[in-house]
Amino acid sequence: MGRRPIELDTATDIELLNAHVAGDRDAFGVLFRRHYNHLWQLALRTCRIQEDAADSLQDALWSAHRNAAKFRGDAEVRSWLHRIVLNACLDRMRRNKSRYSVSLSDESVAEPVVERDDIARLEVSMLVDSALMRLPDDQRAALVAIDMEGYSVADAAQLLGVAEGTIKSRCARGRKRLQQELEFLRNPGNRM
Repeated sequence: MGRRPIELDTATDIELLNAHVAGDRDAFGVLFRRHYNHLWQLALRTCRIQEDAADSLQDALWSAHRNAAKFRGDAEVRSWLHRIVLNACLDRMRRNKSRYSVSLSDESVAEPVVERDDIARLEVSMLVDSALMRLPDDQRAALVAIDMEGYSVADAAQLLGVAEGTIKSRCARGRKRLQQELEFLRNPGNRM
């Protein structure tokens, strides 16, 4: 056995992707594990239920695995993976629109990724996630891209395949509705 051309644990994302394309069987797994938490949180925040998030993430990573040779390098590998996951989530939500249902089992509740001793942050995170799930898909996707993932309006518009003005209006409507949802979740007796 010869020596590996790169050390996978210390390789950059682009080196891992190139090694995968060149036939290294382990490189994509290392890349996937490196970005798993970010991509999983993106899928959970974009999809309404955990099963859809898991299926979307699996579809996206399979697509990235198969199409890695098509990566043009005009963005960071993480951004490329982010876009593939977001598109997979949006595709699944479109397919499920006619048969949307909510699981009532406790298994559908995602385990928050925060320190267990930081109860205040946990409560806020749960409130925000719950309020986000009540938003329409297009508003939630725009807000996640802009406010949570830090994309510019232009980048989010390109990512979601809509005009910049559409992103701005979806964010404005989404923020207003998110504020209303958060007020309701904090004070459930206020809504008639």
